Amino acid sequence: MPHALITGGSRGIGAATVRAFAQAGYAVHFFYIHAAEAAARVASETGAEAICCDVADTAAVTRAVAALPPVEVLVNNAGISHVGLISQITPEEWDRLFSVNVKGIYNTVRAVLPEMLQRQSGVIVNVSSMWGQAGASCEAAYSATKGAVLSLTQALARELGPSGIRVNAVSPGMIDTEMNAHLGEADRAALAEDTPLERIGRPEEVAQAILFLARAEFITGQNLPVNGGYL
Repeated sequence: MPHALITGGSRGIGAATVRAFAQAGYAVHFFYIHAAEAAARVASETGAEAICCDVADTAAVTRAVAALPPVEVLVNNAGISHVGLISQITPEEWDRLFSVNVKGIYNTVRAVLPEMLQRQSGVIVNVSSMWGQAGASCEAAYSATKGAVLSLTQALARELGPSGIRVNAVSPGMIDTEMNAHLGEADRAALAEDTPLERIGRPEEVAQAILFLARAEFITGQNLPVNGGYL
C-alpha cells in the first residue's frame, strides 16, 4: 500500500485530499496544528493518522517524518493567508506567512528526501494559488509566498527529476473553504461571476487534481490551475 503524507489535512482542501487518497487505497498520515477536533474527525472517517506538527518548525517536522514509514507521496498543502494593505502587515505577520507557506515546504521536502533519493522514486505535489500566478490586491504577502511555491516547484522538478522524483503544483482559484470565509456574499458572487464556470470551486475538486498529479507518471515541473477558468 503506497504511503502519502499530507500537510494541513484537518480542514478544507487538505481534509478533502486525505479523503481522496484514503479512498484511492493509500496509507495516509497528515499534519495539523490547531484544529484537533476536526483532525480527529478526518482520521476517524478515513483511517488516516493525524499528527500535530507545525510545518514551520524544522525540528518538529524532522522528528515527525522520522517516525513514519517511508513517504512515497508528499502533498504540501499547509498554508495561511493574510488580507490587508502591504502597509498594514507587520514584519511578524510577513515572516509567519513565509515560514508556513514556503519554509514549511522546505522542511517537509528536506525530511522526506533522503529515502526518496535512496529509492530513486517519489512524488511531491505543492499547493499554490491562482494569486501566486497573478497576484491579488490586498494579499501581497500571500501572493508572494504562493509565487515562491511555483518557482520552487519548477526548480525542484529539474533538480530531482534525474533521481526519479516528480514535483508538481496545483493552483486553486476561489474554493469554498474556511480560508475564504472572510469574504462577504457580494464578493463571492462577484468572483463566481468572473469565473467562466460561474461558480465557486469545491475542495474535493482540488483534491482530485492532486491525486491525478500523484499518479501521472510522465508529468513533472508543471502547475495545474484548478480555478474554473478564472485565469
